[in-house]
Amino acid sequence: MKLPSFEYLRARSMEEAWALHSEAGGDALYLSGGHSVVPSMALRLQAPSRLIDISQIAELRGVSVAEGTLRIGAMTRHAEVLADPLIAHHAPLLSQAAPHVAHPAIRNRGTIGGNLALADPASEFPAAVLALRAEIEANGPDGRRLIAADDFFLDLYETALAPGELLTAIHVPLPPESRLFGFDEIARRRGDYAMVGVAAQADVAGGVIAGASVTLFSVGFTPVRARAAEQALDGAPLSPESIARAQAALAQDLDPPDDPGFPPERRLQLARVLLGRVLSRMEPVK
Repeated sequence: MKLPSFEYLRARSMEEAWALHSEAGGDALYLSGGHSVVPSMALRLQAPSRLIDISQIAELRGVSVAEGTLRIGAMTRHAEVLADPLIAHHAPLLSQAAPHVAHPAIRNRGTIGGNLALADPASEFPAAVLALRAEIEANGPDGRRLIAADDFFLDLYETALAPGELLTAIHVPLPPESRLFGFDEIARRRGDYAMVGVAAQADVAGGVIAGASVTLFSVGFTPVRARAAEQALDGAPLSPESIARAQAALAQDLDPPDDPGFPPERRLQLARVLLGRVLSRMEPVK
């Protein structure tokens, strides 16, 4: 399908972007890499009168570590997430997720900020950010705020961003050396949307798990924290027995949509299989 008509403008600063958004009376979208916004417009899921290109705003770029936090600028491209050594060391779930995101041409243009702002429930990065218990940095005319990932994804393609706000960065707490992590998904073909995916991390103290974090994606309208599965793991060694308890607990965490082509019970079964695979292969932070 052809795109609807729109006005294209480029912002050189956050202040200019906010002003251009306000001028459009809210009937505007921010454009970073374009691989989320443009397809949604082609499908008539969105039809703004104005696109505001924010790709040249310097404040949205860069990866850095300060005060116990890894800060990833919203304009960091998927390919950069895959290659960046700071991300690989401090947020390996993101590095593990990146190769599963679409195809190289898209990873070279798409940005992590645009991906999170779209909030596609079948996408890898929202689930990884949720499992990392990260915070989303938002900036708007009323100032800067940090939104816990648990509070950011509200519904299908809906986030806690206020109208006109820019998603400017992701803040990930630096992990302890005892942290384990794992990521995997099941897709019909490499690069396709996942049928089900799992992102998990866990801290180990005294031989037992202390603070598991398990997130599933492509199982509902948002990425889902599997809190019952987390509770089944906490306080126990990572063993076949604790993994089996976590798999069984998924029935309390998941309520997959009723899809005639992919029944909920089948999706739950795949989620259990994948969770067992991810937990049994968790690796330490390097």
